Amino acid sequence: MDKNDLPRADVTLRPGLRSNVSVKALQRWNPDVRAASDEVASISILDVIGEDPWTGGGVTARRIAAALRQIGDQDVVVSINSPGGDFFEGLAIYNLLREHTARVEVHILSLAASAASVIAMAGDEVRIGRAAFLMLHNTWVLAAADKEGFREVADWLEPFDAAATEIYAARSGRTSDEIAKMINDAPNRDLWIGGQAAVDQGFADGLLPSDAVTIEEEQPEARALRAERIFDTIAAQSGLTRTENRALQRDLKQGTRGAAPAGKQDAAGIEMEISDLLSTLKTL
Repeated sequence: MDKNDLPRADVTLRPGLRSNVSVKALQRWNPDVRAASDEVASISILDVIGEDPWTGGGVTARRIAAALRQIGDQDVVVSINSPGGDFFEGLAIYNLLREHTARVEVHILSLAASAASVIAMAGDEVRIGRAAFLMLHNTWVLAAADKEGFREVADWLEPFDAAATEIYAARSGRTSDEIAKMINDAPNRDLWIGGQAAVDQGFADGLLPSDAVTIEEEQPEARALRAERIFDTIAAQSGLTRTENRALQRDLKQGTRGAAPAGKQDAAGIEMEISDLLSTLKTL
């Protein structure tokens, strides 16, 4: 379909709120999945959406805008492998791709979850790996308020859920009500759609050839980074401050739970200990 037939998304931020990445999506994300080869004009979205407050990484609308300016009036291939993240930043990136003057082809390499699934819709053509997944859900935010404040937040979020379902509906040929029901009927309201199902249901136009995707051996550093991001997400949801969060992670890495001396512990050990602590945090 022509991406210009897709609706534009309105992005209105609310002070004191931020969207966040799903823990389940992070757990299923393999950050080492890459496109097998780079196109002449290509953009890679291979990280969380929005600036990562802990590492300074992440894919932002500012970065995508700069890449599109450099590409100019040329066709572009956008490769996606992302667990999602900041939904509002995702809408902004979707708008940038939708408004690109030339053709946009989207390749979903492994995972396009949450905010990344909205970005993935912004192509004239969308192709997905056979073993890849889309994950759709309602907008998540982190907020602190009394009961009246939460009611206001819930009311404020409704238009964003409506914007997302409208985008999915325009791409798939379904109605917004049908999309909303699919999401709300899914377990935990997380709708996981595999590669062939995404094609069958109209979210993608076809499958990627198997040689379009490469999976590098996951490096210890990548495993540790993913574990820390899962920790950061749940820690934030549990109300820990950034200082408290970093102190806990520092203690873990220094081996206070009986691990190897500081600097000697491998990434797998760190990941296991962080997972244990996350289980404790969930009960707070």
